[in-house]
Amino acid sequence: MGEDQENLCDIGEAMIYSKSGDIPTHQYCYVEQKYITGGEMNGVEPCVWFGIVAYTGRVWGCQIMLKSGAVYREVPLHALSFKEQVEWPGDAWAPCLAQQWDCYGIEFSTLCYKYLYGLDVKARCGQKVEMTGKYLFTAIPIGDAYSEAPDEAKEFQFIQLDNGRITCQPTNRVLFIDKSFTERDAKWPTHLRPLVTTYHSE
Repeated sequence: MGEDQENLCDIGEAMIYSKSGDIPTHQYCYVEQKYITGGEMNGVEPCVWFGIVAYTGRVWGCQIMLKSGAVYREVPLHALSFKEQVEWPGDAWAPCLAQQWDCYGIEFSTLCYKYLYGLDVKARCGQKVEMTGKYLFTAIPIGDAYSEAPDEAKEFQFIQLDNGRITCQPTNRVLFIDKSFTERDAKWPTHLRPLVTTYHSE
């Protein structure tokens, strides 16, 4: 990891938010205009993605700023892309491909794991459609009933896919590739099981 990447990764570490919060590093991307014009326009326009929003039972919302300087709130994750021309255009990129689970609650933490930052990944999107990309950051739900149960608690990895789209997947649907450590052509592990026990020192 280069020095610039490490400095960027330091931004926003270990912050806890209620409903709306920063992502560790703002991202320059594109938003589909139909989501911000009430369906009156069908192209894309540049934006800066700088925050996320959590509502119980909904997909993650994204806080963006447009070229005009206008801030548009709660754009769904599947409306954003890193390419002006994406390989999976329009309505074919469904919410279930961008996000496996709806938000557990309104409280969450965002951080960028320094070791994972910029690593290549393989992610299972939707019905196990395997795609490749790069790790961006992690969102961790806090204070909800799911997160209190060890076999239900999850961390969500936000990933910039090579096809230009963005996906948010739990760790059991992501394989990271560290060429200095992980096996070449590693297969998805089949022997891992969720942790169901909590441990205490007293």
